[in-house]
Amino acid sequence: MRHTSLLTLLVFIAGLGVGLLARSTYTGILHRKDTHAVDLAAIAKLHEADVAATLTQDPAALTTLWSDDGVNLGFPGQPVVGISALREAYAKFRAGYPDFQVLHYAPNIKDIQVADGWAIEVIYGESTYKLAAKDNPVTVKGESLRVLKRQSDGSWKFALVGLK
Repeated sequence: MRHTSLLTLLVFIAGLGVGLLARSTYTGILHRKDTHAVDLAAIAKLHEADVAATLTQDPAALTTLWSDDGVNLGFPGQPVVGISALREAYAKFRAGYPDFQVLHYAPNIKDIQVADGWAIEVIYGESTYKLAAKDNPVTVKGESLRVLKRQSDGSWKFALVGLK
């Protein structure tokens, strides 16, 4: 009887260990799914802010979309690196084109991959703008790649934007 009790105890402990392992693995998967959903919701907020800031062309609103060490490859010339350089580039563009107006901006995000506080997305977009009030509207279509960075508060900001 003593041998049976010991065997029963060992089987019970082994079952408990397997159950705890299975539960922690399942909980980890659920936690990753929950985190992924939270990340996607926060990224969607960044997308909404991007559209709003692009349509208004407010340099301050455009600057808030970027991480402190963000890199924008969309300006002519050298890459614009860092939040202060981005703020300056947006203000300089606005000063140079005071009547610049975005009439339509529709980023079509085709793919988002999220991992370890970073996200990569591919965008096929279409924009219509006027450089000056008297100019005819210009429509451009293009592709871009954006790298996003999760901030310490859980929000997401652009870390790199490259145009094709």
